[in-house]
Amino acid sequence: MRGAWPVASAIKVAGSSRGRNFPSWPQFATSNWVQASVAIMRDVSSGVRCVQILLIFGNVVLLGCGLALFAMSVFVVADPARLWPLLSAFNNTDIFAGAWISIFTGFSFFLLAILGIYAVMRLARGLLLAYILLTLFVYIFEVASCITAITHRDFLTKNAYLQQMLQLYQNPNWVDENSKFNYEGVTAVWDRTMFNYQCCGVNGPQDWQSYGSSFRDLHPEGDFPWPLQCCVLDAASGLIKDIDACRLGLSGYLNTQGCYDYVSGPLHRAAWGVAWFGFAILCWEFWVLLGTMYLYNIS
Repeated sequence: MRGAWPVASAIKVAGSSRGRNFPSWPQFATSNWVQASVAIMRDVSSGVRCVQILLIFGNVVLLGCGLALFAMSVFVVADPARLWPLLSAFNNTDIFAGAWISIFTGFSFFLLAILGIYAVMRLARGLLLAYILLTLFVYIFEVASCITAITHRDFLTKNAYLQQMLQLYQNPNWVDENSKFNYEGVTAVWDRTMFNYQCCGVNGPQDWQSYGSSFRDLHPEGDFPWPLQCCVLDAASGLIKDIDACRLGLSGYLNTQGCYDYVSGPLHRAAWGVAWFGFAILCWEFWVLLGTMYLYNIS
């Protein structure tokens, strides 16, 4: 017979000790690999076939979850809220480090899921072993990503933000380019946050009166007790409604809400997303990995 051989004729008894029929390499090379894989699946016992189906389903789920983790981590690293200067000033950017690791692991899980589906359908021991070893390698990295993100989330407390704001906001006493970048970055973040969300300080305007700060060193309380960004803006013009009334702290002219939720919220959500979504994927992959090891053992 010339041309491609039908899959039915490609499956021959190989005389193996377990009695399964596999297409030889020349036959497989001239036939569609999906058809050949399906033929292999039909030729095994019902128990092995059930394991194959479950593992294929598990890898399909892992494929989608890997892409989702990759996309979410890219979103976190992109920093749409532009809060990186706060973490840089803390000298603690481990939330973003965890997200960078998740970018690698998310895309790796996507590729490994494709390899796993192919290896399970072919019942190829070499590919199954490669899948197991590579998955264990990526698994360890994802564990590190989850731990990094979740542990350093708890470092970002309200008092930590308050102390940083009081020390660095409008602080002109920088000693090198790195400290200048941090001081200016922190000032820009707080100015933008107070202006956009119509809030003031971490807890409220009282932060600027109850504690010493770099802002107070530059602006005596009689001059202006809090930054101008704390003043209520006129809806029509976008300008400060009444600067004198704001200086006196009159109701309706001074924003009394703190900015803590607007600053910490995006960072906490990023940390929880990277950590707990990654942890959920690890739990799922654990069972897929065990099933693959079982299939490798019996194949």
